[in-house]
Amino acid sequence: MRKKFVFIAVILVIATFAGCKKKEEQPVPKTSAPHALAQKNIPSPHGNIQKGERKVVVPDAVKSQWKKVRFIIEDKIAKKNTEYDVQIGSEFKLPGTALKIVVGEFIPDFKIIDNETVITSASNEPKNPAVKVEVFENSKSIFKGWLYSKFPDIHPLVHEKYGLYLKEGIKG
Repeated sequence: MRKKFVFIAVILVIATFAGCKKKEEQPVPKTSAPHALAQKNIPSPHGNIQKGERKVVVPDAVKSQWKKVRFIIEDKIAKKNTEYDVQIGSEFKLPGTALKIVVGEFIPDFKIIDNETVITSASNEPKNPAVKVEVFENSKSIFKGWLYSKFPDIHPLVHEKYGLYLKEGIKG
């Protein structure tokens, strides 16, 4: 009986070690996509859109009232913020830098409609203000996307010295 018990114990020990074989680590696929939507090749409305851009439709009531946007430029080195009012649809060269901001459409109440193919404004009230921008440094595009005044950390401009934030839209 004791031999039978030892034999079963040995079998269990062997089975345990055989089942604990080290699993080989699988390499994690490398991707430049910053989030799950981009990994699935679904365009993001927020930033660095390249293919499959959504159509932007700015209602006439919005175009007729909103004329400028107010940006906050953060100088990370000097720890100083400066505000600039910039005309919608214009270019703005940031003084003393190699940065140029091309200001696109302003949407006071950002909304995506029509099966996620169109960006528009749900109203003329600043409930979810956003502006489409492209930022160039030494004539090279370094950012293209939407800045949100209420959600400044969603796909922000990433730059070692400067931060760019939408403070608000300005009626004119």
